[in-house]
Amino acid sequence: MVKDTVVNGASNAPHRSLYHALGLTPEEMQRPLIGIVSSYNEIVPGHMNLDKITEAVKLGVAMAGGTPIMFPAIAVCDGIAMGHRGMKYSLVTRDLIADSTEAMVLAHGFDGLVMIPNCDKNVPGLLMAAARLNVPTIFVSGGPMLAGRVGGKKTSLSSMFEAVGAYMAGKLDEGGLCEYENKTCPTCGSCSGMYTANSMNCLTEVLGMALRGNGTIPAVYSKRIELAKHAGMQVMELLRQNIRPLDIMTPGALRNAIAADMALGCSTNSMLHLPAIANECGIDFDLELVNEISARTPNLCHLAPSGPTYMEDLQEAGGVHAVLAELAKKDLLDTSCMTCTGKTLTENLAGVQNLDETVIRSIDNPYTKTGGIAVLRGNLAQNGCVVKQAAVAPEMLAHEGPARVFNSEEECIRVIYEGGIQAGDVVVIRYEGPSGGPGMREMLSPTSAIAGMGLDKQVALITDGRFSGATRGASIGHVSPEAARGGLIAYVCDGDRIKIDIPNRSITLCVGDEELERRKKEMPILQKEGITGYLKRYAQTVSSADKGAIINYKGA
Repeated sequence: MVKDTVVNGASNAPHRSLYHALGLTPEEMQRPLIGIVSSYNEIVPGHMNLDKITEAVKLGVAMAGGTPIMFPAIAVCDGIAMGHRGMKYSLVTRDLIADSTEAMVLAHGFDGLVMIPNCDKNVPGLLMAAARLNVPTIFVSGGPMLAGRVGGKKTSLSSMFEAVGAYMAGKLDEGGLCEYENKTCPTCGSCSGMYTANSMNCLTEVLGMALRGNGTIPAVYSKRIELAKHAGMQVMELLRQNIRPLDIMTPGALRNAIAADMALGCSTNSMLHLPAIANECGIDFDLELVNEISARTPNLCHLAPSGPTYMEDLQEAGGVHAVLAELAKKDLLDTSCMTCTGKTLTENLAGVQNLDETVIRSIDNPYTKTGGIAVLRGNLAQNGCVVKQAAVAPEMLAHEGPARVFNSEEECIRVIYEGGIQAGDVVVIRYEGPSGGPGMREMLSPTSAIAGMGLDKQVALITDGRFSGATRGASIGHVSPEAARGGLIAYVCDGDRIKIDIPNRSITLCVGDEELERRKKEMPILQKEGITGYLKRYAQTVSSADKGAIINYKGA
């Protein structure tokens, strides 16, 4: 075992003395050392319960004969960081999490790992670390929040942001806004819709890195504590069988994750995180693969913000595995893949049933015959851009309109709140990409403001930044190449016609080549001032969005 290099023999007596300083007994030193990577903190609502999850995991590890040792991982709350410079520090933490976890594990010689993330960047960051380290590893998250209730209807964080838009438009009074504020987020946990955190936690199950229920058991349910204990016990079984992340996260597992993503209607942010995880696994990931899988994978779920159901409903309907069981009926999955149960996906799906076809539609009665996410290409996005088509109103699937161009999110949101966006407009927000932002901010505020004003079925938004999983409407992100690196989005002008055709996977700036060449000569690429520290280093080394916004990527 790895720990033998730091524990056994006379030469390691100094190391043992430091373990004694931790209060470890000789008996504990002789057992496998299991690192418990806990993202617990007191600022992220999805992480405030991770102390209890951590203690349950540690108990499970100890019951199964291991020695659990906890160390932390950082976490940013995207909701709290939204709409100001703090959002520049969201995506960038994914790589900090992966790098710092690598450093801690290799510095201390752990034999196995239990990863305890919950919110947006912790899940992919720790999956990246798991692939990179390739020691036996299992995931258990903190679980989703219960839905709020306002006026007898279930609500989630996107409802709160849209309430602000309604208030700004004079459609909701101050008392109504206050009611949303106090009732929208009623418990701890990751926000209750199919946003990025819940998307990625569901995909840990599909990838085979977490036990059934990890993506859907609510944070406040005692079943979540039981799951954590079982995860702690199961990592010891993985160690005994020497089943490692790269045995589990195979090309087949990645394709399964894309298929499940399409069926569930996951956040577009998964199209940043899956390529980054694939990169750590040594697997090529081309965005065209997404369209290929989407073309044959039906969309079975309309979870908030796409529809009226929430994570708690998905749990009651049978959870992620019930969705996988529907897909398996049409051979849309590679069920031979190994999982953290020590069994194949085929074995894990035995006896699994869809318990509520109003939440998970049957494979023969999907919402659409194609998946929830589409990759568009055209002169405006030569390397691709991404839209959550499951959250787009039918009348906006094809749209052409005049561009309203903004060089930052702040410029855009100010004009939206002033009532300056008209029906039919195509809002373009640029210089918010991975390098140009830097940090590729999520833009829930402008999309929610437009939805709250009732314009989500009349206005499209396009950006080289990204959108929250809580976004709905014709919101097209990840435009690559980005403006800061000379992408055509840098040369769009107010009034230009932009044509969007989601069913045919195209996006076109309707401006002649001669005029575009003139603009490229005359319109300078903007350089943001005052970018220092980690953000400066990140901007210099990050890849484009179509490659997953990977740092130190050679093809950046």
